[in-house]
Amino acid sequence: MENLERKYQSKGQAPKQEHLERKLKTRHLSMIAIGGTIGTGLFLASGATIHDAGPGGAIAAYLIAGIMVYFLMTSLAEMAAFIPISGSFSTYSSRFVDPALGFAVGWNYWYNNAIILALELSASSLIMKYWLPHVPGIIWSSSFLVVIFLLNILSVKGYGESEFWFSIIKVATIIIFIVVGLLMIFGIMSGHSGGFSNLTKGQAPFKGGLLSIFSVFMVVGFAFQGTEMVGVAAGESKNPSKDMPRAIKQIFWRILLFYVLAIFVIGCLISYKDPNLLSSDVTNIAVSPFTLVFKHAGLAFAAAAMNAVILTAVLSAGNSALYVGSRLLWTLAEERKAPAFLKKVSKGGVPYNAILATTLIGMLCFLTSFFGDGTVYNWLLNAAGLAGYISWLGISITHLRFRKAYKVQGKNMADLPYVAKWFPLGPILATALCLIAMLGTNYSAFIGPKIDWYGILVSYIGLPLFLAGYLGYKIVMKSKMVPLQDADFSRE
Repeated sequence: MENLERKYQSKGQAPKQEHLERKLKTRHLSMIAIGGTIGTGLFLASGATIHDAGPGGAIAAYLIAGIMVYFLMTSLAEMAAFIPISGSFSTYSSRFVDPALGFAVGWNYWYNNAIILALELSASSLIMKYWLPHVPGIIWSSSFLVVIFLLNILSVKGYGESEFWFSIIKVATIIIFIVVGLLMIFGIMSGHSGGFSNLTKGQAPFKGGLLSIFSVFMVVGFAFQGTEMVGVAAGESKNPSKDMPRAIKQIFWRILLFYVLAIFVIGCLISYKDPNLLSSDVTNIAVSPFTLVFKHAGLAFAAAAMNAVILTAVLSAGNSALYVGSRLLWTLAEERKAPAFLKKVSKGGVPYNAILATTLIGMLCFLTSFFGDGTVYNWLLNAAGLAGYISWLGISITHLRFRKAYKVQGKNMADLPYVAKWFPLGPILATALCLIAMLGTNYSAFIGPKIDWYGILVSYIGLPLFLAGYLGYKIVMKSKMVPLQDADFSRE
């Protein structure tokens, strides 16, 4: 290596380095943190959670999931602010737990994002039917894929800027929704005369008791997935030691304001018995809880406006999935856990081969939805859903090892740019809640008069895939758990 460097220096050149550029600004990272999880999980699926668990049960489920996510993100922030690298928790797992865990977590999170890209492409074509029902959906999906690909391939600033504006649209919609809703609840605006009565009618506020809260916890947890992308983006932040703590501090307030307060408003204005709450999806945005509230307020354009906002949320999710998936793939290649050609980067620091590979796999996953009865696609979606929880579990376990290794090596806590609150209770609680959520993915398949083996297989297909990656790497590469005194704290 020294000879190679001398060779380049004698010619007045520097050896070519394959690395990403730190071009994401503070405002980019802040909006990625704020808008990262706001999507169809809130705009559409929130109605079903209120219907199934009542307004109080839904609020409780969002609060519990919010606490879990807050502690997960503080764990990630402590590691990412100190060691800001793209690939984030995959690399941390390799350094502080076991290279096999890093391999499995990295590939697990990559295919999670590749499949999410495919899912969002499908959703975008369905949303466009609202305005142009006779145009084939494949045209819209292909067009949006090209747009998302270009935003990512041209420059990391393209992703940062687009996600910044996507997030502003989503955040503004929720703030307007909450303000309008509160004005209706207190009788300042027309459209609702019941005040807080819907919170206590019938079985409300807690329909079905504790079990119902548990039953919607998985759906609520999925709604929060995407928060962790801010840790991956830290690797391309201009000032990660300051930007990461700021972004993470906003998470608690975002959870409290955007989710809990929005659910409270919906619970006050719409009865949990309203059948529309179960009918809301991308094919029927007219009965989204948000659309219904705006309609009750007398806003005639509510459905068209919410359709546009939800399309923005879908494109934002697809944009982020391609960005995060490509960075994970690039990191795996850097660590020799994926083919070397995937670590090639452009002059602007964009990992173009990793972006292209992720795009192609996402496109192939999308095309499977057109064949047969969609069985392959449904299996992929179930695998991706569980993959998010596996990634979160990896973050909390890795943070426990990170802090232990930090102390064993005699390092100074004052040198950490950010220190996670309530350690070790935070990551331990997050680990327990992640395990509960994972095991409860389809708990009803176990408790019926007859065990639903097919339902179990479809719901938990992500676990054997993850274990195959972990055990396969461990056996082939003969990896072992990293001793605490040998853990790598290098900053680059």
